[in-house]
Amino acid sequence: MAIWFITLTLLFSSVAAAENPDFYEYISPSSLGLKKEKLLHLHFFFHDVSSGPKPTAVTIAQAQTTANSSSFFGLLMIADDPLTVGPDPGSKLVGRGQGLYGFADQKEVALAMLFNFVFTEGKFNGSTLSLLGRNLIFHDERELPIVGGSGVFKFARGFAHAKKYSLDTKTGDTVVEYNFYVFHY
Repeated sequence: MAIWFITLTLLFSSVAAAENPDFYEYISPSSLGLKKEKLLHLHFFFHDVSSGPKPTAVTIAQAQTTANSSSFFGLLMIADDPLTVGPDPGSKLVGRGQGLYGFADQKEVALAMLFNFVFTEGKFNGSTLSLLGRNLIFHDERELPIVGGSGVFKFARGFAHAKKYSLDTKTGDTVVEYNFYVFHY
């Protein structure tokens, strides 16, 4: 009888161990210093400059067929764009928009964007917000998802409302007005 008890005990303890591996545990949000969730509105201008002696966006790859594509399909760019409080590039710098965008639609001009918005001003200094989504750049207004963040923006989520402020069709230089609506702790 004792052998059955020992066998059953070992069997159930090994099943319990398999269901609760050591690589995870549930914790309280307060253990990470998370308090009440807030909704924040950020407003700034994004300056994407691909011309001149100091471009902030450069081509890093392009498909052989890109030159013949009306939508620039297959073109991949990397950027380190200034974020300012006003549309003038000389206005106060509040951060950088750093990331990749590729022309990802064969029929219309649409970007697949992967960007980190790195803030350098005030209480947001050193914090980031990550944007990942489709950007129909010739539409006057667009919405893009904010999928995360770091620093002050841990566990962030929300959306970005982008509005074309100016576009130089000869150079591709663009100023975009952004309104970010972000839930964070």
